[in-house]
Amino acid sequence: MKNCYREVLSVRLLSDGGIADRPQGGFRVDSTVWGVLSLMASGESADRLELSRARLRTEQARDGRVSVSKDHSNSYWPTALAILAWSGSALSRSAQGLAITFLLRVTGVHPPKRASDAAAHDPLLKGWPWVGNTHSWIEPTALAVIALKTMGYGQHDRVREAIRMMLDRQLPHGGWNYGNTLTFGRELHPMPESTGAALTGLAGEVDRQTVSRSLDYLQGEVDRLRTPISLGWALLGLAAWGVRPANGEALVERCLANQSRYGEYDTSALCLLFLGALAGESPAQHPLLTHLDSTPAILVQ
Repeated sequence: MKNCYREVLSVRLLSDGGIADRPQGGFRVDSTVWGVLSLMASGESADRLELSRARLRTEQARDGRVSVSKDHSNSYWPTALAILAWSGSALSRSAQGLAITFLLRVTGVHPPKRASDAAAHDPLLKGWPWVGNTHSWIEPTALAVIALKTMGYGQHDRVREAIRMMLDRQLPHGGWNYGNTLTFGRELHPMPESTGAALTGLAGEVDRQTVSRSLDYLQGEVDRLRTPISLGWALLGLAAWGVRPANGEALVERCLANQSRYGEYDTSALCLLFLGALAGESPAQHPLLTHLDSTPAILVQ
């Protein structure tokens, strides 16, 4: 399976080390960070990985951020993924350190809660935003927590508060959405991608009972998921808690087959699907799961 994934990605690899968003497409930072993580999980050669890591280093700003593009520097959510992509690279150690310092320093906008607020969550709890100078949301916060824990910052105050923030945003009946719980007193619906990201970030931080409803929700949804981002994050979130759907490979194949109808997936989505598919095979070597203790996966029907 790993060789198959490398072959699919090979037509998106650029000569300068970058990774294109599609076959014959152009370089994108998000495609490259997700691509490097996917190649790491599939056992790509060190030379090819270093070439892509070097290309990523050219995109880093002086303050350590890695943005989706230099024209949109405030969209710095790829920084967490770059930290993971540079793991194990001596040549990237300085860039990685700058990126870690940047993540520990920045946060979203967090106004105090008012009685008239429509949203029920605690806005003062700090995570990370998709874009600077906006509120903190679940998926970028989960990515930052995973990256910082992987690098040994799991006990840092920023990470501990971000974990409290994610728990505060968990829906009463289980799961997470983009980062709200109730609006005007009505509980919002969970989303598999947000739930999978949160469960991956929280694994090893809380007991199973705390997220049992969220795990139940995700296990109930996974058979119905047909898009790469939702399925990829769902498989990752379950694997982080030692759960692997018995039909996981068939679900991935069905999702890939949908490209005949909708066209080829962009690289970021495709790599997230690959990472989800590989999550149950070798968690200890998986770039999004190395912050966890190795736990054998439990096959569930």
